[in-house]
Amino acid sequence: MIKKLRRGLLATALAFAVLTPTSPAQADEVTLMDGITALPVADEIREGYKRELYPHWKDDDKNGCTARNDVLIAEAIEAPTVGAGCALTGGVWHSYYDDVLVQGPSGVDIDHLIPLAEVHDSGGYGWTTERRRRYANDLGSDVTLVGVSARSNRQKADQDPATWMPMASVHCRYLGEWVATKHRWGLAVDRAEREALLRYAASCPNARITYEPAT
Repeated sequence: MIKKLRRGLLATALAFAVLTPTSPAQADEVTLMDGITALPVADEIREGYKRELYPHWKDDDKNGCTARNDVLIAEAIEAPTVGAGCALTGGVWHSYYDDVLVQGPSGVDIDHLIPLAEVHDSGGYGWTTERRRRYANDLGSDVTLVGVSARSNRQKADQDPATWMPMASVHCRYLGEWVATKHRWGLAVDRAEREALLRYAASCPNARITYEPAT
């Protein structure tokens, strides 16, 4: 079950742990640099990608709310009102990509930290539909899905850190979340992406990441 607390509290220590409802988390912890160098390197394969191959915003935990609304509720800094059918009104969210406060759920995009197209390029092309669905609705990690401003999400689009990064003050957090999520889902990096990760990580000498491989 997704934790009911602000995810930003975890980012300070760059510890990106996940929980499972059926067993204690068996998390791996490494330095950010070691996490980057341990990622497999492979050319991207975009062939055949369609967004609909990754069914998203489902209610896989059967709590009456879609994964999108679960994340909105969990990440709100001022809680929204939850109505019938898990309809949300009101609430305030902090978009850490650009340090913006967003009023109301309609202004918040739930970003797949590793964009769906990037997931496909990096190994998702070989996944089953069920595994793609699990990634697209991953509530077992606090960082796979993140609420951000629509503007920052549009700017990011499907780019990896070789071509897009959030504001400089959160680079270490973003890198840690990116690398932890790549490990969680067994995804590769391309050469340009790896070089960018290593370059940015040089400014995060004490950063560590914790992740639990997805099933």
